[in-house]
Amino acid sequence: MNFDNKQIGIFGLGHIGLPTAAILANNNIHVLGADVNENTVNNINQGICNFEEPGLNSLVKDAVKNNYLSATTDLEYVANTCDIIIVIVPTPIFENKKADLTYVISACESIKKGLKKGNLVIIESTVPPETGINVIKPLLEESGLICGEDFYLSYSPERALPNNTIYEMTHNARIIGGFNEKSADLTAQLYSYITQGEIIKVKNITSAEMVKLMENTYRDVNIALSNELAKICEKINVNANEVINAANYHPRVNLHTPGPGVGGHCIPIDPYFLIEIAEKYGETAKLISDSRLINDSMPDHVLSILSKFNDGISTVSVLGIAYKGNVDDVRETPSKKLIELLIKNGYRVVANDPIVKKEVIETFNLDSVSYEDSLKSDCIIIMTDHDMYKELKPEQVKDKLVISTKPILDSDKFRESGINFQAIGDIVL
Repeated sequence: MNFDNKQIGIFGLGHIGLPTAAILANNNIHVLGADVNENTVNNINQGICNFEEPGLNSLVKDAVKNNYLSATTDLEYVANTCDIIIVIVPTPIFENKKADLTYVISACESIKKGLKKGNLVIIESTVPPETGINVIKPLLEESGLICGEDFYLSYSPERALPNNTIYEMTHNARIIGGFNEKSADLTAQLYSYITQGEIIKVKNITSAEMVKLMENTYRDVNIALSNELAKICEKINVNANEVINAANYHPRVNLHTPGPGVGGHCIPIDPYFLIEIAEKYGETAKLISDSRLINDSMPDHVLSILSKFNDGISTVSVLGIAYKGNVDDVRETPSKKLIELLIKNGYRVVANDPIVKKEVIETFNLDSVSYEDSLKSDCIIIMTDHDMYKELKPEQVKDKLVISTKPILDSDKFRESGINFQAIGDIVL
């Protein structure tokens, strides 16, 4: 397919949608982005990003300046105007842990109204298996067009690490599952403009949906195993991270790092999509379910460590609101649950995060304080491995209880300085 005279529409201009749009636009492909957030759209049309991601600002600025990228809140206009539409909208979960496909369905409702013969629709949003075939395909066919004959449909999950998104999107392998061979071929042609990595076609849409869920579920289960091992190590005065690092010298062992839980939009969410489809077919997915429970319980475990030192502790500082180091992303952050638990248990809680904006921190119902002031509390809990926190020195926290949920500090050095230093997987009581 010649993309010189094609217009690409992208529904959803968030952490994956906007980089996708910018990369395509910088390959001289005309991209029209659609998002329901008017502020996001206005900023993009001025060449401005709404979130921090290295290299993205310049890509967006250049794409807008060269008239290859624009954005609108009019989803139906995008559907009527574009030849290829990529759906990259959020897929959260309901309180009952079932997939909330509201945004995906809404996007496809808009696409349906403008769907034309020869169009290609690509879904990137993470969805439960069989969503493409059982939900999206019939919805789009309400247009009167037949999938595989009049229009084409495929699924291609994105896997990119915050703070390294541009490099990973342009170098990682891409998985593509098409409704038929032509759907997959057309998608592969387009994605050759995005990535230098290998493009792998799997048998069908459902197979591609499973790939994304398997990847993130593997990581969730692995982290849960490490958290279980860490709890055992705490009981026998063994440093879990030292043991895990040593065990990983085995050529067939790759244990992840224990911590306060998992965050981000993928790992805490995607396993539930597998649990949901398993239950639909009478399976229990017990290992996956138990892993979710283990990882979700880790903020409770952090509180249990603190509760052993209740005497004299009334103020607690949480260092790190972002779900991982050196990013400003707070989606599904375990810090949120810990803060709620601390407040519920009567502690006065403040927080510091050198990257997350003050107004975002304050949505967690606590004060945002400077790094210097955060070290004045009776207890300091390090939740995120930001580079700043790796430089913490014993003299900065004299007479304080320090709980580290990440292996970023030398525990022996702190204890030798008389600091009451506690760490997940390395507790000395």
